[in-house]
Amino acid sequence: MLTQALLVDDSRSALDFLKRHVEADGTVQVTAFTDPLRAVASAMQREYDIVLVDFEMPKMDGISFIRELRAFPKFAEIPFVMITSIESDDVRMKALQAGATDFLPKRLQSLEMQVRLRNLIRLAVAVRKLSDRAADLASEVAAATRKLQEREEEIILRLALAVEYRDNDTGEHTLRVARYSRMIAEQLGLSPRLCRDIYLAAPLHDVGKVAIPDRILLKPGRLDAEEMAIIRTHTAIGARILADSHCELIQIGAEIAIAHHERWDGSGYPKGLKGIDIPIAARVVAVADVFDALTTRRPYKDAMPLADARRYLEDKSGGEFDPACVDAFLARWNEVVAIAKPPVEPVIEKIAAATP
Repeated sequence: MLTQALLVDDSRSALDFLKRHVEADGTVQVTAFTDPLRAVASAMQREYDIVLVDFEMPKMDGISFIRELRAFPKFAEIPFVMITSIESDDVRMKALQAGATDFLPKRLQSLEMQVRLRNLIRLAVAVRKLSDRAADLASEVAAATRKLQEREEEIILRLALAVEYRDNDTGEHTLRVARYSRMIAEQLGLSPRLCRDIYLAAPLHDVGKVAIPDRILLKPGRLDAEEMAIIRTHTAIGARILADSHCELIQIGAEIAIAHHERWDGSGYPKGLKGIDIPIAARVVAVADVFDALTTRRPYKDAMPLADARRYLEDKSGGEFDPACVDAFLARWNEVVAIAKPPVEPVIEKIAAATP
């Protein structure tokens, strides 16, 4: 592959002379300009391995030209050669401060100057190889990161499936909660990574219910005080299941598991956390979880109409729920309706298919 050189000099004769010398050994391809502004435009569109620029030019001098290109990441490391016969220390210092690598005269008459030019071209080749290697390493890191994320997602899916086996409705519930939660997180303007993590961790909000006896979990009626106390332990149990993980995704799952029944006004459980002391992921999932619980049939109740469940959220905003999360949920009501109404495929298949 030929080394790509950008050459800029307002003198056509000087440009032709330098082009011949730079391309002399057949390893370099020169793109030459007499207009520095056109050269800048070309530099924005193409990749170059070395830049040679005259100092004294109309419209833009060589120092300004170097400073302009050095501001762009792709020109941060490549050699820049100032072509000038001016011996002024002030000019050379300004050029070096702007990002010049070396200086060459317009007439490369001495053997020393020709050798310096060859060395600069070899430096450009070395920089390109390092850049290519860095890109390869970045690609390898990205691939390894994707594999790690896939393993994290598999853990989530398998834990969610374990909960699904306890209750035939749970698989559909966890998927809807995951979708509602991602929607709320996106509307709140959380980072794409956090939106993804909340989406994947949301199905774990009730993982602690694997330890709740069937006579309570599946009871076809209201729970008494003792039974309610037992079922409330699922938050702490879920947090213990997910505790002490080095995986950020599981850590978020643990936050959701322990805190998704906390209330904005501090009246929730298990710790009575209030306001922003409740982790944001848990505040998001609290809205999604309650809305889906209200609008789906359970052993002890019928499903509530969507409009009634909406009014419930509005009434409880600022009390039971973070008002910002409620507002985010209601702002995308058409999506809420679309998620709530269609039949849902098994969670293990659906979440895997929808994972970004």
